[in-house]
Amino acid sequence: VQLQASGGGLVQAGGSLRLSCAASGRTFSDYALGWFRQAPGKEREFVAAINWSGHTVYYADSVRGRFTISRDNAKNMVYLQMNSLKFEDTAVYYCAGHYTRVGVGRYAGAYEYWGQGTLVTVSS
Repeated sequence: VQLQASGGGLVQAGGSLRLSCAASGRTFSDYALGWFRQAPGKEREFVAAINWSGHTVYYADSVRGRFTISRDNAKNMVYLQMNSLKFEDTAVYYCAGHYTRVGVGRYAGAYEYWGQGTLVTVSS
């Protein structure tokens, strides 16, 4: 599956952004999907994940209650709604896909397919 992330940009602290990730190439509903991020000088970290049906979601503690992951299998899209953004949310955000209908991973190593990343910059 090919993944294309978009929606990043510059936003003030407290603001909102919605990231989108478009998938193509294979049956989208066969994949669990995740969002990861990497800030300058830091390792890539887990943000959120959603299983194939959308009924199971996981969030990193740092974003729980502020971010919402969702998917639309009819449109081959996954989204990350980000509210109450903080300066420390500044990073390149990546969507990723894992070919499975069993569970959903929270570790980058579980994902075989990655999008190119979209930059989110939060000004303080």
